[in-house]
Amino acid sequence: MAPLGAAALLQEWRAGASARTITPREPLWMAGYAARTRPSEGTAQDLFARALALEDPQGVQAVVVAADVLAFPASLSRRIARAASERFGLARERLLLNASHTHAGPVVGETLRVAYPGMTAEHDRAVERYTAWLEEEVLRAIAEALASLAPARLAFGRSRAGFAMNRRRPQPRGPVSLQPNPGGPVDHDVPVLRVERPDGRLTAALYGYACHCTTLGGDFYQFHGDYAGCASAGIESRHPGSVALFLAGCGGDANPEPRGTVELAQRHGEALGRAVEEALASARLVEGGLRCAYAEAPLAFAPPPTREQLLARIGPGNDQFAQRHARLLLDTLNRRGRLPAGYPCPVQVWRIGNSVTLVPLAGEVVVDYSLRLKRELGPSRTWVAGYSNDVFAYIPSLRVLNEGGYEGEGAMIYYGQPGPFAYTVEETIVGQVHRLVRKTDA
Repeated sequence: MAPLGAAALLQEWRAGASARTITPREPLWMAGYAARTRPSEGTAQDLFARALALEDPQGVQAVVVAADVLAFPASLSRRIARAASERFGLARERLLLNASHTHAGPVVGETLRVAYPGMTAEHDRAVERYTAWLEEEVLRAIAEALASLAPARLAFGRSRAGFAMNRRRPQPRGPVSLQPNPGGPVDHDVPVLRVERPDGRLTAALYGYACHCTTLGGDFYQFHGDYAGCASAGIESRHPGSVALFLAGCGGDANPEPRGTVELAQRHGEALGRAVEEALASARLVEGGLRCAYAEAPLAFAPPPTREQLLARIGPGNDQFAQRHARLLLDTLNRRGRLPAGYPCPVQVWRIGNSVTLVPLAGEVVVDYSLRLKRELGPSRTWVAGYSNDVFAYIPSLRVLNEGGYEGEGAMIYYGQPGPFAYTVEETIVGQVHRLVRKTDA
C-alpha cells in the first residue's frame, strides 16, 4: 500500500511498537483444557507479548498489549496497570490488556484453577514464577513501545475470514451441546488498524477476530500461539520490522473448524493473515484524536447454592470438578460468611479518531455482544473485543443464558464462580458500553 498522503500531515500521530518473547523457560502446566494430565513438553512456536503505543496529535497516549496467553487474570492486570501508571503515567483507561486465549500456553495466575486437578504444589510455584516474569516482560514491552514513539499515520479497514464456527448445537431434548453448529451465529469480521511510518512502511497491524484459539486440543503438550500466533508471524514476515497484534474478539461460542493439528492452525492463520492484508490495502485514513474511558460493570449472579447443596456436591457420584468447585465455595463461605453476589466486569471504550470505536470487554464474551453493539453503534466503525483486562467467566447474552449449556452455566464451575449470572447480565454490560461511548463523544 502506498503512503496515505499529505492530508495525514495535518494531524500527526506518533506510534511505537514492541514484541517480547514470553515463552516459558521451564515446563509449566498448560492452560485451557481440563483433560491435560502433565506439564508442557517443549515449544512448537514461541509466545509473545506485543505492545502498540499511540499518541494523538494533542499528545494523549494509550497502549494496547496483546499476549499469547489464555488470560490476563484480574490480579495480574491490576499489578500491570498500577506499575504502568507509576512508571509511564498511563491512566487505567489508556491501557488495554488483551489475551489471545491460546489453549497451548501456560497457566497464568489464578485463572481456571478448578480445571487443573493434576497440579501439585511445585506446579503452583512454577506458575507463580512465570506470572511474575510475565508481568515484567509486559511492562518492558510497554516501555519499549513508548520509547520508540515516532511520527505515524493511522488507517482503518475491514475484511473477513470464514473459519470460525458457532459451537453451540441445539438438541431435541436437554441442554445445548458443545458441538459445531454451522447454522449458529458467528462474526467473521476482521477489523484492522494500520499504523505506518511517513514513508509508508508498516509499523504495526492491530487486528481482531472472534474465535477461540483452540485449533490445538488437549492432547497437545507444546507451547504454541495457535492460529493467532501463525497469523501474526506471517504478517511480520511479510512486513519486516513490523509488529502484528491480535485482539481476541467475542468468540466465546465459536471454534475454528476444522481443528486438531498444527497444520490446521497454520492454515487458519494463513487465512486470517490474508484477510488482514486485504484490510491493510483498503484501509482509510484515521482523522481526529484519541479518547478513552474505563469502568467496571457490576454483574449480578443468580442466587447462589446453599451450604447444604454444596455439601451434597462433594459426596460420591459427583465428578471431580463439581467436587473441587463445591469445596472452593465452601471454603469461601467459611472464611467470609457468604458467597459473592456479583463480579466487577471491566468495560473499556477507545475512540480512535472519528473512524474507530474499539470496545474491549472482559471475559469470554459470546458473539451476540459484537453483533448487537455493531448494530447499535454503527457497523462500519465498531470493533468489539473480548478477553480484555480480565477473564473470569464466560459472558453469556440473554439468549445464551436462557439456552443454558457450557457458556451459559456449565463453565462457571471451572472458573470457580458461585453459579450462572442473573438475567440482567447483557443489559448491564451494554448499558455500561453506551455510557462510556457517550463519555468519549467528541
